[in-house]
Amino acid sequence: MGNICSRSSNEPEAFAGPGRVVGAPPAGSSNAPRASVPAKANWKNSPGRTLGESSPQQGGSDEARSNAAIAAQKRAEAASASSKGKLGTKLAAQKAKTQTQTLNEVSQTERAVRDADGAEEARQWN
Repeated sequence: MGNICSRSSNEPEAFAGPGRVVGAPPAGSSNAPRASVPAKANWKNSPGRTLGESSPQQGGSDEARSNAAIAAQKRAEAASASSKGKLGTKLAAQKAKTQTQTLNEVSQTERAVRDADGAEEARQWN
């Protein structure tokens, strides 16, 4: 028990050591070389640009980007229209149903289940 609570294995308290002067570097820090700040800031002399405006380096990439988006949209529409498959066809039919049609279908299913349960009880009656 004495080994667990001994002072030698615990870390020293924060204010147990000697103090240091305000503004002095922390103890153990090295004077490693640091990156220098650029002497001339180019952003001060530039007029800036409006949000969304393309810069001269981009070379009209906004137009290319919009053309690519339009082409991708056309490809997606063509792919979905031509190859819906079995599930896509079922989904389209389900989306086309009105709320009344859906409720009627569910109601018919529930009636069929109740009728099947009633028939099963009648068969088991002794």
